Amino acid sequence: METKELLINLILFGLLPLWGISGLIDWACHRATHIETTSGLKESLIHTLMGVQLGIPIVLALFFYVNVSVLLICLLAMLMHEFVAHYDVHYSAPKREISIWEVHVHNYMATIPLFLFMLLVVINWDMFVNMITFNWAGNMEFRRIEEPHGGSNYLKAYLIFMGITCVVPYFEENMRCLKVYLAQKKGAAA
Repeated sequence: METKELLINLILFGLLPLWGISGLIDWACHRATHIETTSGLKESLIHTLMGVQLGIPIVLALFFYVNVSVLLICLLAMLMHEFVAHYDVHYSAPKREISIWEVHVHNYMATIPLFLFMLLVVINWDMFVNMITFNWAGNMEFRRIEEPHGGSNYLKAYLIFMGITCVVPYFEENMRCLKVYLAQKKGAAA
């Protein structure tokens, strides 16, 4: 196996699933601290925003060849995610307990996107050089990958895995927080 293929497998079967598992543990920490009655719907929506911020570049890198456009989107998404993550902790820390478990899992959730981006850069070094030298002509078009990374069943399995570990739990968190928010709003109006 070539180094490039090994690095792609590290991403597919190591870092991407680890990010999903970290998200599930983070959700469990939110649930344990009763996010719905402490920092509430706003923090829950922030979590959803962060998931979308990283979900977009992940899907792009799985479906399309990595070129300057994809690298720029990945870099921008990673930086925006980091900014929102800092705001999330700033907002929620005074409102609810952030356990040592949650702090620890945040370390993974903050560094995995950086590691993913760095590996994309290494694997696609020529495109990274094009990006930083502004040689963007001919490197901006989105081109679908003919043969999916990880084999024909990987994408389906990964999306199911992420649905179970992140989409469903955070949807549940949003609904739980929305229910309490609406009840509080109704109680305040009465």
